[in-house]
Formats: sequence, structure tokens, C-alpha cells
Amino acid sequence: MSLPPDHPPVATPKVGVLLVNLGTPDEPTTPAVKRYLKQFLSDRRVVEIPPLIWQPILRAIILNTRPQKSAEAYAKVWTDKGSPLAFFTVGQTEALASRMTGEADVRYAMRYGNPSVADQLAAMKEAGCNRILIAPLYPQYSGATTGTVLDEAYATLTQMRWHPAIRTLPAYHDDANYIGALKASIEASLAKIDFEPDALVISFHGMPERTLQLGDPYHCHCQKTARLLSESMGRELVVSFQSRFGRAKWLEPATDDTIMRLGHEGKKKIAIFAPGFSVDCLETLEELAIQGHEQFEEAGGTHFAYLPCLNDSDIGMDMLETLVRRELAGWIA
Repeated sequence: MSLPPDHPPVATPKVGVLLVNLGTPDEPTTPAVKRYLKQFLSDRRVVEIPPLIWQPILRAIILNTRPQKSAEAYAKVWTDKGSPLAFFTVGQTEALASRMTGEADVRYAMRYGNPSVADQLAAMKEAGCNRILIAPLYPQYSGATTGTVLDEAYATLTQMRWHPAIRTLPAYHDDANYIGALKASIEASLAKIDFEPDALVISFHGMPERTLQLGDPYHCHCQKTARLLSESMGRELVVSFQSRFGRAKWLEPATDDTIMRLGHEGKKKIAIFAPGFSVDCLETLEELAIQGHEQFEEAGGTHFAYLPCLNDSDIGMDMLETLVRRELAGWIA
């Protein structure tokens, strides 16, 4: 059946997959970091302090002091391809798109920064995606990560007259494919270093302790990931939480304190990894690989290794493809 001559163009219906990560400044400069932090720290899912109290603190103090320090940290890990978080996320997107050629239109977005969730959803709808899987790249659920991605997506949908059908990728903290991918990646990385660690440290991004009390499952998800991974690998893992910010009490034990404690206890060789991050970024490459190494040596340690995230490795992409295909069941063959 042909369309009337005056009918607007109709795109061929297709399935879309939108991978979403946290985000990154556009460049490692103070102005760019300030723009990024303003958006990030203004999210009420991230900072659960009433805006009337928080915004004056943010604008008068934090945005006038923190951006320069953060820009210096970003500069230490920036590459000729840009931000590690950005180019690894692009790598994941391209790899998944290649694996799903002819089955799904695969794109990526950043919750903070560019490209935005709103812009990408609008572009996918325009391209004919009438069924879209939104896939936040956070294995462990938190309102401040997965929750805010979905908030932004739903807010975008409210502006559309004609919604695409939507599915979302659930937390996969205890999925056998994820645990298996972590085990394989960690063991491959350990095989490349020239020492046997006295301790393996598993570092998750921290959250204010209050989020646990309010019912956020993040802490429980992290602990379950650690337990399942420990059982799978057959060795003890030292669990910790990094990236404390502000004066509120955060989840413990803190990663920096844990690194120092291990050194003071006579552990001379450690390896550390961060399974809650889907790709390497500032928090892994600067906070763990650089600062963590310095802290461990200060505490008397002699050998330190940071083990990379899954990134766009074959191991990581096999896992991600499996999860995505499972959620697309019935939409693709």
C-alpha cells in the first residue's frame, strides 16, 4: 500500500539500544569541568539536600574551588582520544553495533555531558526506532546512577506525542554472565603482572550511608557481587568504597583507608579492581591507579597493580551482548 503524495516521510521501524554511562567533561579544563559538575551536582538524585540549602553552597563554594582540582586530575588520564570514559563507551557502542548489524540501531548517551539522553532518544525516534532498550551501564542499582538515567529518559518521553515502546536493562550485579566476565578478566590481568598479590581489593564507588537507610539497594548489590565473585574465584576479596565527598558519613570501609591499613599490616603486594565501573574513568585511573599506588607505597607496600575494567574487551562485550539480547527477546529474532 502506497502513502498519499502529501503524507510526511515515515522511517522504517527498527529496534534501538541506547547504552548510557555517567558522563565526562568535554575537555580537561576548569571551565569544562565546571559545566559538567554544575549539571552533575545539581541532580537531586545525586545530592539529596534541599536545593534551597544546597544550591548556594554549590554555586558559591564548590563550583569556585573543585573544578580546577578536578581538571588537574582529568589531565593526568586524558589521552589523544579524549576522556577514557568517553572513548571506552564509544568502543562498547561500536562493538555491540557490529555484533548486532541488521538487528538493532545501537547508540550511546551520557547522563551528564554529551551526547545527552534527550538528544539521543529524539534522534533514535526520528530514525524510526519504535522499540528502544535503555541500558544504563551500572551493574549495581542506585537511585543516583540507574535511577537518574531512567528519570531523564522518562522526562524526555513526556515531551513526545508518539512514544516508542521502552524496555530497560535491570541491574545485573548477580548475573552469572557478569560474574563470569569479571572472573575471566581479573584472572587474565593477574596473569600479566609479575607478582602474586597478598590481597585482592575490590573497590566500589561510595554512596552516603543515608541512601542505604532510605532503602537504596546499592550497598547490598555490591556486597552480593563481591560474595559471588569471591566464591567463583575461590579466594578472599577485600571490599571497600571509594570517592567520598563532603562531610556526611559514607559507606565503609573507605578504599584509601583500606589501602593504607593493608600496608601497615605488612601486606607488601596488592592488586585492586573496580567491578562497579563498566569502563575505566577518572575514578579508576586517577583515584585508584595513581593515588592508590602512592598511598600504598606510603604505607610500606612494595608492589601495586590496578586491574582494568571490562571496557570494550571481548570478555566484556560477550557479557554485554548476552544481557542486551536477553532483554530484546521478542523484539529481535
